Amino acid sequence: MITILDYGMGNLRSVQKALQALGAKAEISAEVADAGKLIIPGVGAFGAAMERLTPLRQEIREFAASGKPVLGICLGQQLLFDRSEELGAHEGLGLIPGEVRYLPRDLGLKVPHIGWSPLTYRRHGGIGDGGSDGEQVYFVHSLHTVCAEPADVLATADYGIEFAAAIQHENVWGVQFHPEKSSAVGLRMLRRFVQC
Repeated sequence: MITILDYGMGNLRSVQKALQALGAKAEISAEVADAGKLIIPGVGAFGAAMERLTPLRQEIREFAASGKPVLGICLGQQLLFDRSEELGAHEGLGLIPGEVRYLPRDLGLKVPHIGWSPLTYRRHGGIGDGGSDGEQVYFVHSLHTVCAEPADVLATADYGIEFAAAIQHENVWGVQFHPEKSSAVGLRMLRRFVQC
């Protein structure tokens, strides 16, 4: 069973509908213990999200350490990292080495970055399996993740700067974009997560 973690912030139902369209069994729950796979969605601010996740932080870390698959989506991907600079300094879940930084605001581009952007793959496998350079996915974000280990970056996108759009560290994956809103490309990635 795939558990979509309900911690009061996130587009839970749209992620569940996308998974159900793929024939996967997915439940929305605030419980981690019974999950076979865990999805951490998110919409909102990093600090507020971590406040809500604090009671589950150790349980999520133990779940990931057990080798079971974890996927973070948008803010959920950012929460996987060690820390964020959003509205001050905040500690994250610490599942992926690195940090979350603001997109530059001095490049003549509107922030947040909202809309479709192409991916460039650094490597394939996991949720990136079957992907090709130039395929478009849908973003809504003002911050981006910086991996301490370059090998953790699966795919990048560009919005004035190149940033990590999809990441993997062992059994933990993350996507900065919304796969549930990214048409066939996003559904393919979700299917890879279901199959892993």
